[in-house]
Amino acid sequence: QVQLVESGGGLVQAGGSLRLSCEVSRSIFSINAMGWYRQAPGKQHEMVATITPGGIINYAGSVKGRFTISRDNGKDMVYLQMNSLKPEDTAVYRCSAESVYLGRSTYYWGRGTQVTVSS
Repeated sequence: QVQLVESGGGLVQAGGSLRLSCEVSRSIFSINAMGWYRQAPGKQHEMVATITPGGIINYAGSVKGRFTISRDNGKDMVYLQMNSLKPEDTAVYRCSAESVYLGRSTYYWGRGTQVTVSS
């Protein structure tokens, strides 16, 4: 059962922009932090940006000032606006949602969307 679905990836030239969206299934109970992660070929999985329900945001240093994460708590959606894209931003981007219940966290992941930035 797919519970997070990403959209908005694609091919863009360096300097361009893309907006990723992630819809979280309402079957996931008590969503806490949401975020975007990425993995490029031959590289480690890395955090791109995270956001709490109260709006506390954390960015990877490599995207700070270029990417903006936001969420719509009412719609259980999380977004990633990516501007000034660079070839090194090429990766599969996955969204994540943390569910907290009785003090225990469970993390859910989407299947990912490919972002390719050409030079």
